[in-house]
Amino acid sequence: MLLPWLLVLSTVGLGARGDVSWDKAQTKDMLERLQDLFTNISQLTGKGRLDVATVVSRKEWGAEAVGCSPRLTTPVGFLIMHHVPGLECHNQTVCGQRLRELQTQHVHSNNWCDVAYNYLVGDDGRVYEGVGWDVQGMHTPGYNNISLGLAFFGTKEGHSPSPAALCAMEGLISYAVQKGHLSPLYVQPFLVKGENCLAPRQTASPKKACPAIVPRSAWEARETHCSTMTVPAKYVIIIHTAERTCNTPDECCPLVQTMQSRFMDRLYTCDIGYNFLMGQDGAIYEGVGWNVQGSHTPGYDDIALGLAFMGTFSEKPPNAMALEAAQTLIQCAVDKGYLSPNYLLVGHSDVSNTLSPGKALHNIISTWPHFRQ
Repeated sequence: MLLPWLLVLSTVGLGARGDVSWDKAQTKDMLERLQDLFTNISQLTGKGRLDVATVVSRKEWGAEAVGCSPRLTTPVGFLIMHHVPGLECHNQTVCGQRLRELQTQHVHSNNWCDVAYNYLVGDDGRVYEGVGWDVQGMHTPGYNNISLGLAFFGTKEGHSPSPAALCAMEGLISYAVQKGHLSPLYVQPFLVKGENCLAPRQTASPKKACPAIVPRSAWEARETHCSTMTVPAKYVIIIHTAERTCNTPDECCPLVQTMQSRFMDRLYTCDIGYNFLMGQDGAIYEGVGWNVQGSHTPGYDDIALGLAFMGTFSEKPPNAMALEAAQTLIQCAVDKGYLSPNYLLVGHSDVSNTLSPGKALHNIISTWPHFRQ
């Protein structure tokens, strides 16, 4: 569960590789929005300060003597909010019992080193120490080493946490920033990773023949060895490369080759960052392909197909041939089992701090099936 005032969609953070368009005006706008966020929270819950008297230590709630070795390098840049269903509690005795049960589940059933979260907040308004500030949690794959995972104890379905819990969480976040555990410019990324959170299944489209894909050998890709993708992917992320475009295979193949070299030699990734690329010639160029993780969107590379349009599309969208090629490729991915039928489609800027895929292209994909902003 993500409360409206806690859902910050890529306010700051990692930009698109190859898109160096973050400027002072955007930074100022970001800071103003961040200030508005805290102002809105304060209006709802009062000024948030962490009362140390309300912090319940591991010893106080009876934590099992276990430990995790991976440490966090602080301040971290990401904040992940969680809601743990089935753990409703309204006083320290019950919350401590619920937390002991949760730790037992995480350690003995999930084989994790400790409870998954850094801190938890109960409806009693108390803050309960999980693994603490300096230890990596196990709350969000892809983010554990760069984020704090904070959780509300579960409340009844359809109900928000209590005002006391909201105030305590605000105080906890403010304290984390003040003490240098969390960057003042932190991001709360858009995360919908559970199958039950995906878009409702839509009526299946008639199956079409999969489009021809220009293989890596045609653009003379370098040999690489990267991590494998978990299929079916749950997301499609639409990206623009923010470079020049191409209109013929003779132009597009060298361009893809150049991008691979830039990713590998300057950004130190294992390969080109995208799963597939579309040129203005209407062709689809194989990037890392179906079964290999890209390096396009931190936190999503293992569960998302990154489809990149070659060019910059802030003012003018890609041509009809390129757009049709991408849509046909997406349908092919579903038909072949590389993409979940209930996938979510997002623009790069919806899940990362970047101008990609450009306003003109974003306006187009917002009309496509499964789009979620």
